[in-house]
Amino acid sequence: MEKRTLGKTDMDLTVLSFGASSLGAEFRNIDLEEAFRSVRIALDLGMNFIDTSPFYGRGMSEMLLGRVLPDIPRDSYYLGTKLGRYAGQHFDFSARRVAESVDISLERMKVNYLDIVLCHDLEFVEMSQIVEETLPALRKQVEKGKVRYIGVSGYPMKMFKYVLEHADIDVILTYNHYTLQNDMALELLPICEAKGVGVMNAAPFSARLLTKAILPPWHKATPQVREIAKQAADHCASRGVDIAQLALQFSIAHPSFTTCVTGSANPDRVAEWVKWTGEPMDEQLLAETSEILKPIHNWFYIEGRPENNDEPVA
Repeated sequence: MEKRTLGKTDMDLTVLSFGASSLGAEFRNIDLEEAFRSVRIALDLGMNFIDTSPFYGRGMSEMLLGRVLPDIPRDSYYLGTKLGRYAGQHFDFSARRVAESVDISLERMKVNYLDIVLCHDLEFVEMSQIVEETLPALRKQVEKGKVRYIGVSGYPMKMFKYVLEHADIDVILTYNHYTLQNDMALELLPICEAKGVGVMNAAPFSARLLTKAILPPWHKATPQVREIAKQAADHCASRGVDIAQLALQFSIAHPSFTTCVTGSANPDRVAEWVKWTGEPMDEQLLAETSEILKPIHNWFYIEGRPENNDEPVA
C-alpha cells in the first residue's frame, strides 16, 4: 500500500489506516473475536497506523486493542490515541488529566509509548485552555518519552484554524470534511503545509451517509441530505458500483492528506477496503456522483460550542 510522510514527523503512514472506534461498539453491537480479527487483518494487509480514543466505547476500544497488540511487534505499526473527551458530555482537558490519560491509555493497550496523542473534540470547550494548558502539558509527555507527536482532532474548521494560529502542534485529524460530499478540509492544507503540520483525514463514508447502510440514530444529516445521498448511492448501484468504494477511493486520492482513517469490527469489510485501494477510481462515475451531490456540497452541522464553529450555510 502507498505510504506518505506525515508532516515533519519521521512517520510514513499507509494511505489507509485502521480506525478503532468500531471496537468501542459505536455503530452496533460487535462480536469480540471478529473485532480482534479486524485489527489483525488490517495490519496483515498492510495498514500501519491504528487510531483510537478513550472515548470510543468509554475505554472499550483501548481495552480490546490491549488484547491484540501485545502479540504484534511494536515496531511494525504506529499507534495513536486521544484525550480530553471521556463520555458524551464529559470533557477534561486539564494538565493533570493529560498525564493521567496518557498513562491509562498506555496501560490499557499494554504498550510503552504512543506515536500520536490528539486532543479529542476540543470544540466543546474553551479554545484558550487547549492552547495555554492542554497542549503544553501534552508536550511534557513527549519530553518524558511517553508520546512522540501531538495534535488536535475534531469537526469545525474554525477550531483547527485557531489552534494552528496559536499553538505548536505536529498533526491534525479532521473527519467528515474530505469526502464526496464535503471537501472543506482543503482550506486547511495551505496553513498546515506552511507550518509543517501533518494532515490526517477520517470518516470517508461520513458515518455511513456515503454507503448503502442505515445511518446510526445519532447522525445529524437533514432529510434533504439523506435523500440526495441516497440518490447518489442509487446512481452508483445502477452502474454496478458500491458508493462506499467511490467514497473511499476519493478520500485517499489527494496526496496532501497523509492517510485516511476508517474502521470496522467486520474483518471482511476491512479486507474489502484494502482491495478497493488497489483498484482505479472511475472518474466518469465520480463526476456524475459529484453532480448529484452538488445541492448538498459542503453541507455541515454545528458541533460543540457555537462560537467554535463557522456560520452554517443558509
